Formats: sequence, structure tokens, C-alpha cells
Amino acid sequence: CAPVTPAAPTAASTTTITDVVWQWVRVTNRPTGETTAVADPQSYTIIFRADGALSGQAGCNTFTGTYSQAGGFFITAQPDVMAACGGDSLDQQYFALLDAIVAGGLDGAGGLALETAGGEQRMEFVNGGAAPP
Repeated sequence: CAPVTPAAPTAASTTTITDVVWQWVRVTNRPTGETTAVADPQSYTIIFRADGALSGQAGCNTFTGTYSQAGGFFITAQPDVMAACGGDSLDQQYFALLDAIVAGGLDGAGGLALETAGGEQRMEFVNGGAAPP
């Protein structure tokens, strides 16, 4: 009888957006076709909880808030303490985009896509693994 080896940890299920550390990897401006890659995705995260709460990181800032998928996809994010990250930080752009989201969900390829009105800006996230409880 062969010894039982424990299963390797796997990324969180991609059948739901909740309880996953989503890492922001790029934003595409559809009218111009310009895509901006995020150099440090683990510094720009968002975690959606089943109860409608959310939390995350935007550069040097952490944030909490709420989200709703009723009639679209709407995010309210409030920095815990708003610090000026400076340098090449995308924290201000990240907060502005999150506030403008009106649609989103799983992208069918294991990631998360969030869009502003008319799909003008499309934020893409990769699964960074299961969120801590």
C-alpha cells in the first residue's frame, strides 16, 4: 500500500470572486487601445467577501469598503489612512478606477475583470491565492 501524500495547496477556486486575493496586473484604455502593466501586482490587491465587504492594498495604503453586484458591479473603497506613496505608485489611479467600476466578474480564464462605464477602462486581475480568513 503506497503512502498517502498530502495534496499540494492550490489557488483558490475561480468559480467565485470571493475569498481570493486578486492582484491588479493591467488596465486597458479601450478608446486609445493603450494598456498599462502594473509593475508590482502584489501591491495592488482586492479581496471580496461573501457578506459584501472588501479589503485590499493600493501601493502603500490599505483600504476597506463594500461592493454590490446588484444591477452591475459597484465598489466603495475607503483608505484606512491615506498616505502619499509617491514615486511610481499607482495608488491614486487604482482608487479612481475602483470608484468608477460599473461591471465585472470572472473573465473565464481564471482571472477577474472590472470595467468602467461603457467598458472604457478594463482592469484585469490574476488570482493571487486564497485570502486569509
